[in-house]
Amino acid sequence: MADLLAPLIAHFHARTPIRAGSLVVTVFGDAVVPRGGVLSLESLLAITRAFRIGDGVVRTALSRLVADGWFERWKLGRNSFYRLSASGTAAFAQATARIYGPAAPAWSGAFDLLLLDGGGDRRAELAACGYGSLGPDLMIGAREAAGTQGVLRLAARPEDPGTARRLAARAWPVAEVGERYARFAGTFAAAGAAVAAHPPSGLDALVLRILLIHEYRRAVLKDPLLPADLLPEDWPGAAARRLCATIYRAVAPAAEAWLDANATRDTGPLPLPGAEFAARFVG
Repeated sequence: MADLLAPLIAHFHARTPIRAGSLVVTVFGDAVVPRGGVLSLESLLAITRAFRIGDGVVRTALSRLVADGWFERWKLGRNSFYRLSASGTAAFAQATARIYGPAAPAWSGAFDLLLLDGGGDRRAELAACGYGSLGPDLMIGAREAAGTQGVLRLAARPEDPGTARRLAARAWPVAEVGERYARFAGTFAAAGAAVAAHPPSGLDALVLRILLIHEYRRAVLKDPLLPADLLPEDWPGAAARRLCATIYRAVAPAAEAWLDANATRDTGPLPLPGAEFAARFVG
């Protein structure tokens, strides 16, 4: 398994400078939040050392995350502990739903068009709700979303599937996101074949799982998550999700066993994950 992890860790380090804070965010979102949300610094450093990241780099990254309001920190004796802040928790919840949740529901066949009246720039707000842009005053959604009151709304039904796909490609970064998924699949193709025959154990399993999600989220958090009817027929996002789910399910039991035996919080061992963890990549 070391032969499999080495190139993946090297791929992680190839992006310079090393974004240790981003990796810490992935560790908490994937492994800690489902188990109570609190982790000791000692446990975190045991994980990040396996990524060949120095303790000083991790401590500096944590200080920045605390200063930026993402994490809270406290000490008991000589031990430090971390958990997400309230704002960090809300952001993680949104990201978690996108990373591990099901594919987009079927399309109704109609676009939701929003005509902006110029009374304040709401483009960023509407984009966060999943709307794409067709012009400076025209936003488009695959479905009506909450939080879009106060604008002129129209419905549009394309005359054929090809027109619908072309319109989606204009309004959303479909090609760019597809390239991200293709790069992810290329990076983890060997891991998918390897874990099917020989699932890793111990910390190796957790490291592979974190690397997997750390790379997958780079694509899925940019993805507008459009219905399949609006995507190219050879959409690489579908294959990337299947690959991610396959590897994740293969390594999850051993990764959780390592956390059971080694990871601690301020009250002792981490609690077991709940039902939401078991529902990851289901559907």
